[in-house]
Amino acid sequence: MTQLYLIRHGEAMSAIKGFIGDGGLSPLGVMQAGRLRDRLAATREIQADVLIASTLPRAQQTAEIIAPALGLPILWDDDIQEFRPGKAEGMTVEEYKKIFGMVDPIRHPYRSMAEGGESWARFILRVGEALDRIVKTHDGKTIALVCHGGIIDTSFLYFFKMSAWTPPPAGFGTRNTSITHWKQLPSFPDEEVRWHLMKYNDAFHLHDIGAEERIPWGGILPYPASDVDRPSMPLEADADTEDSEGEENARSRNHDEI
Repeated sequence: MTQLYLIRHGEAMSAIKGFIGDGGLSPLGVMQAGRLRDRLAATREIQADVLIASTLPRAQQTAEIIAPALGLPILWDDDIQEFRPGKAEGMTVEEYKKIFGMVDPIRHPYRSMAEGGESWARFILRVGEALDRIVKTHDGKTIALVCHGGIIDTSFLYFFKMSAWTPPPAGFGTRNTSITHWKQLPSFPDEEVRWHLMKYNDAFHLHDIGAEERIPWGGILPYPASDVDRPSMPLEADADTEDSEGEENARSRNHDEI
């Protein structure tokens, strides 16, 4: 079955300096990526066959930091870049508002954010096509994708087949270096395989930043023991009912024979 792990980049300089675009990772972003690398190296919870990353600096740096834990070369992919701001790149939010005004993606899904930039609709189309290409190219494999919050948000629209023309009514708060896991599974016996959301926004590895002690990843199971797949077992009441039905059927057969 195909599995897709979406990993958001670490904190970017643009987030703390207040400008639109990239600027690479902040010192905290580098630390966050290092914490994720340590977690993945110890737990081996992501047994990826392929590692793909966005070509924007903040994603590139994150991928380069965690790649040794996965033991894979990085395949660079322009199509999983974040929303492209065009000429708004590098501007502060105040400068952007003054020059271009704010674009409401709900009322104007086809209007570009700025000259040379993308509209909401074009961004969703690009990301949807990229995800479709990636999962089909690597069908049956486990894929790790180092990308951006917008890519992870759009994965919900893609896999749940939601409308791509306007933003969903509920938003997302995807954390830096968090893990989102999609997996192909049959929903019911003999039913077509579907994508299932296994986890979203898993950033537990960040909990020891600023703490006195580090998380002892070497002593932690990669998956909770309670999550091990097992056949469905009837509840005790169901078992009692099945036993009663079996006894009733036996009595009926005996009566018919008499």
